[in-house]
Amino acid sequence: MTQPTKGIDRRQMLAGAGLTAAVAATGGIATAAQAADASAAGWDHECDVLCVGSGAAAGTAAVTALAAGAKVMMVEKMPILGGTTAKSGGVTWIFNHFIFREQGIEDPKADALRYTVRYGYPRQYNPNSPTLGLDENRYRVVEAFYDNGSVAVDHLRELGAVQFKQFRLFQVDKPAPDYADHLPENKVPTGRALEPAVGSGSTQGGGSLASQMHAWLKAKGVPILTRTRVTRLVKDASGRVIGAEATQGDKVIRIKASKGVVFGSGGYSHNVQLCDVHQPAVYGSCSLPGSTGDFIPIAQEAGAMMGNLGLGWRSQVVLGEALKTRGIGLGAFVLPGDSMILVNKYGKRVVNEKRDYNDRTQAHFWYDPAHEEYPNHLMFMLFDQRSIDAFGGAFPFPVNKAEQPHLVEGQTWDEVFAKIDAQLAGWQDRTGGTRLAPEFAANAKQSITNFNAYAKKGVDPEFGRGKYLYDREWHLLFSARRAGTTQPENPYPNNTMHPFAAKGPYYAIVLAPGTLDTAGGPQINANAQVLAANGQPIPGLYAAGNCIAAPTGQAYLGAGGTIGPAVTFGYIAGRHAVSA
Repeated sequence: MTQPTKGIDRRQMLAGAGLTAAVAATGGIATAAQAADASAAGWDHECDVLCVGSGAAAGTAAVTALAAGAKVMMVEKMPILGGTTAKSGGVTWIFNHFIFREQGIEDPKADALRYTVRYGYPRQYNPNSPTLGLDENRYRVVEAFYDNGSVAVDHLRELGAVQFKQFRLFQVDKPAPDYADHLPENKVPTGRALEPAVGSGSTQGGGSLASQMHAWLKAKGVPILTRTRVTRLVKDASGRVIGAEATQGDKVIRIKASKGVVFGSGGYSHNVQLCDVHQPAVYGSCSLPGSTGDFIPIAQEAGAMMGNLGLGWRSQVVLGEALKTRGIGLGAFVLPGDSMILVNKYGKRVVNEKRDYNDRTQAHFWYDPAHEEYPNHLMFMLFDQRSIDAFGGAFPFPVNKAEQPHLVEGQTWDEVFAKIDAQLAGWQDRTGGTRLAPEFAANAKQSITNFNAYAKKGVDPEFGRGKYLYDREWHLLFSARRAGTTQPENPYPNNTMHPFAAKGPYYAIVLAPGTLDTAGGPQINANAQVLAANGQPIPGLYAAGNCIAAPTGQAYLGAGGTIGPAVTFGYIAGRHAVSA
């Protein structure tokens, strides 16, 4: 999943929120019984490869398997196709893709792997190790992403299933910089993000990516069943997965898949129980309501080895909105505004406000061992009239203040702070009792004073805001001055920072940690096979996308950092299943 394309209709993003709330209220638990015996009742459907889900991962697997001559079937538990891919911007992050090759840009494998492992596994990274500090299997998975990503994209293009073009930041008309463009290991820091050539730059980005795959499959006669939820696997006497059982309302059906079952069924952001056990905090998610982690108990019953279950693709969310409905329309991706800062419950800045959403959100999780608390558990976005007027409409800033019911407004900072704490008092039973510390007001005012000085000089000595290309160019995209604003262009040396106004009104929005979706689950190998507890592949069982432990670890490598691996390992799964 990537950030939605700028200009997305917020009402479209909110569609299905009520269903999400209903799913979340029950925990969204998928109970997997023991794998069914293949000798039981007959089959309702038969195919070679069964693809579970209908987003980028399952869609690519289905296209690839069908093109290789297999009989394919796709099932989706939701009433609509596309999964969270369809809600995204549809951007696909890929190493060494065809546009680079056409332009003569080299994206060498050794450098690419170092960038991925340094960013995704910083505690394990060892540039002097032949596997860069990873165990053999995880290294081979990262390597498979590099080796197969561009091949997968080329295959989709050649088949006519999906066409791609380079994703560009339209405000500056440049290829998008990676989210860690500044790391020395990143030798090609811009341009790896692709997007669908049809429907790009619009609300149809991810919808186009998914729907093009569906259209291609339907044109070839592939059966695609909605409202069909896989509940358990079917194995033969040798332990090979040869099919699955699924429910359609009250009806149970059996689907034979002689060559394999490929899961691309999404994460578990809307399974409250799993989130409470495995995630540091998830108040809301941009993922579709089907992201309830169905594959985890199914894989466990099949004897799968669990990878890191605590991974997630993270974004800050507006707390008040998430407390009303877990399925939020939009996350606070690239925070808008230049006269804007984030502070914690003590009134102190704790992060570069312009960093990418995945990395920035992780600042919520720092634990203070001296006070046995998470001081950044909630953050408070402080801004002035300039920012809301100049950048209104860039979420979470509203164009009209009435559109943002959780906006706090006051003529003085003290009035704003008092209203923040009043909000927190009403939410404290659901936020671990978070309230503003007694010293919040004094510290927040000092943070604003310090920031004003940094803005005038153009240098943020605390967090380096605006130092790197990512900060500056993504700021231009998400903080484009709105038409009709009376606010002037930022005249200061660093376009991401502008001093706060000397007089109010002032504003605040309470932000909390959320997800685009989780990214933890069973461990796969380089062939996208799900591994058993003994480290050997479970024959006939494959997975890709957010339902597995992310191949890139904690790294959101750039725009499209979730869909790129989903497409790649969907391709690998479809190809291997047919040939195995």
